[in-house]
Amino acid sequence: MTPPSPGPAAAVPVLALGETLLVTLPGELHDGTAELLQQDLAERIARSGAVGVVIDISGVDMVDSFLGRVLAETAANARVLAARTVVVGMRPAVAITLVELGLTLPGLTTALDVELGLELLTRARPAAPGRRERGT
Repeated sequence: MTPPSPGPAAAVPVLALGETLLVTLPGELHDGTAELLQQDLAERIARSGAVGVVIDISGVDMVDSFLGRVLAETAANARVLAARTVVVGMRPAVAITLVELGLTLPGLTTALDVELGLELLTRARPAAPGRRERGT
């Protein structure tokens, strides 16, 4: 008997770490789950005023054009809401596949692990105290 595969209602947890949101992608991301993640993440950024998003893909064994598109669209949504996105935990095989597929992932910065991703976002923040300005 095989375990049931997660349906569209399965959600990917989004954790708040100060002004940064942390998302850990499961090994396999289904269409419905990806759509829910993008909506949830955009709402969480807008509601919390988060300035950064770290997407941990260390559990992802295989990448395809769908996952590449999801990552690029998620980063674009975050950027429109004035948050930077860093993808962390990319395995060498995943990086090679992305290059072979010709996926450039615009708007994404990468780091080796969550700690370095958080450090990258922290260094990029303006030194001025207070919340960031939001354009209209």
